[in-house]
Amino acid sequence: QVQLKESGGGLVQPGDSLTLACAASGKIERINSMAWYRLAQGGKRELVAIQRGPAVTEYADSAKGRFTLSLDDHADTLYLQMNNLKPEDTATYVCYADLGVWQGEEWRALVFWGQGTQVAVSS
Repeated sequence: QVQLKESGGGLVQPGDSLTLACAASGKIERINSMAWYRLAQGGKRELVAIQRGPAVTEYADSAKGRFTLSLDDHADTLYLQMNNLKPEDTATYVCYADLGVWQGEEWRALVFWGQGTQVAVSS
């Protein structure tokens, strides 16, 4: 069974930095895409950044210039380096993964979600 384990959230002040990590474990054949979403108070879900395959990275406008997404495909771990954090970045950050997963003798593309990690930015 594949699991996504998130870490790195916390309470920081405006202007501080945090790095989130999402480690995928299990019988993974390939990573099709991995991403960070965030859920703000009120329930709005926003795609923060996504890595599509080995070479395509996309960011929300709110993340451009401040956040950097990186994928360690040997460790099946996605990182989100967040700099110059603002109060409006406060949210639950949730990892998303579209993975090729072995089931028996073949693999299938399946989607997984993490449990989320809290990021709070406040002075």
